[in-house]
Amino acid sequence: MDRKHILILGGAGFIGSNVADHCLQEGRAVWVLDNMSRPGVERNLRWLRERHGERLRIDVADTRDLFAVRRAVRDASEVFHFAAQVAVTHSLHSPFHDFDVNARGTLHVLEALRELETPPPLVFTSTREVYGGLKGLELAVRGRRYTPMDDHTLAHGISEACPLDFESPYGCSKGAADQYVLDYARTFGLPTVVFRMSCIYGPRQSGTEDQAWVAHLLQRALDGEPLTFHGDGMQVRDLLYVEDLVRAFRSAQQAMPRIQGRAFNIGGGPGQTVSLLELLPLIQRCTGNAPRVAFEDWRAGDPRYYVSDTRAFTRATGWMPRVGVVEGVARLGRWLEAQRAGRTRQAVGREETLDAADSPP
Repeated sequence: MDRKHILILGGAGFIGSNVADHCLQEGRAVWVLDNMSRPGVERNLRWLRERHGERLRIDVADTRDLFAVRRAVRDASEVFHFAAQVAVTHSLHSPFHDFDVNARGTLHVLEALRELETPPPLVFTSTREVYGGLKGLELAVRGRRYTPMDDHTLAHGISEACPLDFESPYGCSKGAADQYVLDYARTFGLPTVVFRMSCIYGPRQSGTEDQAWVAHLLQRALDGEPLTFHGDGMQVRDLLYVEDLVRAFRSAQQAMPRIQGRAFNIGGGPGQTVSLLELLPLIQRCTGNAPRVAFEDWRAGDPRYYVSDTRAFTRATGWMPRVGVVEGVARLGRWLEAQRAGRTRQAVGREETLDAADSPP
């Protein structure tokens, strides 16, 4: 393997495996470091290995292991840091673990880079949760969605000038990591950039109610299960298809000398928004049936409206999203259906093998 590799921390997950595939298709060597704690990620690594062979190096390790991080960054030409505890509910139950993974793990990455004579550029994924619940944002109901009363916010979304307002242990741990990454650029001159991401979706995603909710709702509908909306379903988010996110990552690495030390809001922007209620017809197109919906109480800190103002990153790099919500949801639905069909075929195959083994001679 070429000694100069692209390092992807958390590279077995949804976003990491998509970035790894893109880089490997470019002919680059990729080193994935992942602790494999998230269910299903082993399938992503198996898929990458089948497609790309030995140019992919897999290291089952954790960012909380400083020695493992030092070893991985030593010959890296670029670093992507996606390793994280990502669920708000888990942070409420286990705040020490949440802090340890998100904040201390990120500090390990930064310190390992700082020890190098020529540190490689780092792209770190933060979250829109650093802005909290946006309680001061005045909203009106229009159709099946909440809409900002302020025309500027309606036209452009939430910018990086929005005050930070960490909420929940998850928001605090990711917010702390976010600020450390920016400060290490300012204080130590490390080439780093922060992406405060909105809702990312696409193939290789397995979702939950807390995280990756588009995939979660689609999968529930494909399985014929009811959907659960927390609140009234009119809350609005901007969606960014993972293919567009990968392009943004590559643009950030290429533009690093101009943009290091900055944080950018990254999502689909005002042109790629949807409310939960507006998502239902798109889900029905994928499944052929109208999904059943149950409504539960609002979750604490869940804003009724969040849309990324991505103009700063567009001005800096020229990047813009290309995949619309209708097309992107349809693509994800087809991928999930194919995965579901594959699991069914495997289960039938196992049953037939067992039946054959039990048959009398």
